[in-house]
Amino acid sequence: MDSSTQSSRKLESDCQCFHSFISGVDETSQHKLLEIFTSRSLEEIKHIRELYSALYNQDLLHLLRSTRRDNALTKAAYLCMREPHERDAEIIRNVLFGDRVDLNTLIEVVCTRSSSELQGTKQAYRSQYNSDIEQDVSLKAHGGFKEILLAILRSSRNYGGRVDVSMAMCDAKTLYEAMESGKYVDQKTILSLISQRSSGQFKTILDSYKQLYGSEFSKSLKRNKCGQFGKDLRIAVRCLQYPEKYLSKKLQRSVNSFDAQEALIRIVITRSGVDVKDINNAYRNKTGYSLENLIRREFNTTANRNKISTDKACDLTVEILVGLLNRC
Repeated sequence: MDSSTQSSRKLESDCQCFHSFISGVDETSQHKLLEIFTSRSLEEIKHIRELYSALYNQDLLHLLRSTRRDNALTKAAYLCMREPHERDAEIIRNVLFGDRVDLNTLIEVVCTRSSSELQGTKQAYRSQYNSDIEQDVSLKAHGGFKEILLAILRSSRNYGGRVDVSMAMCDAKTLYEAMESGKYVDQKTILSLISQRSSGQFKTILDSYKQLYGSEFSKSLKRNKCGQFGKDLRIAVRCLQYPEKYLSKKLQRSVNSFDAQEALIRIVITRSGVDVKDINNAYRNKTGYSLENLIRREFNTTANRNKISTDKACDLTVEILVGLLNRC
């Protein structure tokens, strides 16, 4: 049997597994999901969606979307099956147009994605919702974070090109002057600089700033002259510069909260294959525990708090998240 035939049969078997899972007629199909989500590539996931539509004349994502609020497993399955740009576009849409604007999750997505990833997300957002992310953020977000996030979103237009160290040195001096030249920080200059540089270039500016002036730019933003703008910018800058530390801290703060499981599902799945191992290391360095410990404890704690036993779907969700965490 040639490799293409083997691949086709494997994907067809995967589709049958999803069909059984959604139909609820075969509990054993849930266990095969673990293999699918922890070993299939993004390209294979895309082919599964296409083949499922051809075999059953139904949209797999639509079926998962209609049931994903039932339990953690269907939420995880839905996020795993979405392409990254589409997934981020939907996350942003939901946090902007939900019951309330979820600014924390908006910061999480906008500030931890590269400029090229943000550009793809903006295109997916326009395609899915016939709207513009920047316009919607401008409409729904408020306060200092609004202008900061808009500047970062605009910077995604500059996703091409190489990092320029010489330019970064000059820009670092511009940042310093914006901080030190007046009684208050020059917000306009800082936001303009962020909006005109890709995320990779801006990280190099931050490295250059530390090299030139001996301290992190984010630490300079702690001073009283920076005001609320400085506090907001410091969070965004730390998130952009050290996403693994930011996301680790976010998970640490979510422990035992009502949205702890959702944060774990979202962060582990969206950062799988990107920096989830770095997040795990940052979490371990800060707390002494691994994210696997957190995942198992949080799902068990929720069950105990609600005085219910963990069911097979809950257990499988845990194993999927742990599998993605340990995926090579």
